[in-house]
Amino acid sequence: MEIQEIRKSVILNAPIEKVWKAVATSEGIAAWWMPNTFEPIVGKEFILHAGHFGDSPCKVTDIEPMKLVSFSWGKDWQLTFELIELEASKTQFTLIHAGWDESKVTEFGKPHSVIRGIMNGGWEGIVKGQLVKYVEA
Repeated sequence: MEIQEIRKSVILNAPIEKVWKAVATSEGIAAWWMPNTFEPIVGKEFILHAGHFGDSPCKVTDIEPMKLVSFSWGKDWQLTFELIELEASKTQFTLIHAGWDESKVTEFGKPHSVIRGIMNGGWEGIVKGQLVKYVEA
């Protein structure tokens, strides 16, 4: 059975171009989240270097410049970064982490239901802490 996606939204005091660079370039993603080999090209496979969890295979599934970055992560997950320009120096950022299923386990053998709770808390700190700090610096 499908479990609800994780959604985290934040209003950033930064122009959309700056936020786009933070979420659609390898250097930007590494600065607030984790090291990676990301390139903003649909179909491009890349790696997220997840520290002690090892490397996660990913694949870019959608790019809409200044609007959206979406990629598969590992065997089950889909991650999407959505941007909305609110005014010249304010951007709404939403992270959507989908692909949760009660009947599935992660590559590390942990039930999705358990990991979703952990990731939900993790994303809260990453999006509302690390991303804000990086983009608004």
